[in-house]
Amino acid sequence: MKKQLTVEAIEHGTVIDHISPGQGIKILKFFELSEGLQRISIGLNLPSHDGSCKDLIKIENTVFDQNQANQLALFAPKATINVIENFEVVKKFKVAIPERITGVFTCPNSNCISLNEPVDSRFDIKQAKSDIKLKCHYCEKSFLSGLFSELH
Repeated sequence: MKKQLTVEAIEHGTVIDHISPGQGIKILKFFELSEGLQRISIGLNLPSHDGSCKDLIKIENTVFDQNQANQLALFAPKATINVIENFEVVKKFKVAIPERITGVFTCPNSNCISLNEPVDSRFDIKQAKSDIKLKCHYCEKSFLSGLFSELH
């Protein structure tokens, strides 16, 4: 007997698919998605077509642009963004890790000048194998992307 998973379709919005297991909650918090009144469906540890697991997020009445998608790549570098209009996928693209990110995260280095001066945080981003490292423009220290939970 074939099993069927049912997740409610959305009329207008964004579906973030192929999120690494366990990252869905981090993405909800980072983008403050649960703060609004839009309807959100989230699936955690869902079976993927290749036999592994994935997380999935459906956000009604919110459309991710390429810049937001690239920020999302720090948490889910293999994610796919599906833009939905009238219950149909009208645009589909993979996220790309940006070369740099400004004004999003706070530097974890307690001695960094960006914590005490009126400047936006700035990080250069490098990917080495499965690790994503952010290097602070000001203190020049590098950090794994998993350390960044605090927004600027």
